[in-house]
Amino acid sequence: MTTKMSESPTSAEADGNRAGLGGKAVLQVAERLHSMEPEWVVFFREVLGVDGIVRRTFRDPAALVRFECSPEYARIRELLDELRNRQRARPAERETQRVVTVRMPRSLHETLKAEAEEMRVSINTLCISKLLKMLDEGERRDMSTSRTGDSDRPETDD
Repeated sequence: MTTKMSESPTSAEADGNRAGLGGKAVLQVAERLHSMEPEWVVFFREVLGVDGIVRRTFRDPAALVRFECSPEYARIRELLDELRNRQRARPAERETQRVVTVRMPRSLHETLKAEAEEMRVSINTLCISKLLKMLDEGERRDMSTSRTGDSDRPETDD
């Protein structure tokens, strides 16, 4: 009695092939993000973080471990190190930062916190973007009223 061997790949081989394809795709995404020169923290979060593309692609712990031993993963670590070194090399380019404490109702804080989590940014980043948006909209309003000759608005020094 002869047993015919299947020519289709075994389950382990198929998983390995999928991991290889997944690894190449993950590396391509990482290289695209790297080319945008983000802060290293952003790169880490989007690629290697808990909700990053690596963990979304390799959900099985064994597949994740195999990927972490791959040349693609090594290249991603190199890209991360490059961003970290680049950021360390140019601290003088960054503007000094100031801290402002804002008191707000707990419900507003919880709303901002939830929105920031949905957008996967810090509350600080969210608040700064909202402030900049308000300033930009205010400038547009000021420009449109100055064109119409509206001088009835009181000047303020806020």
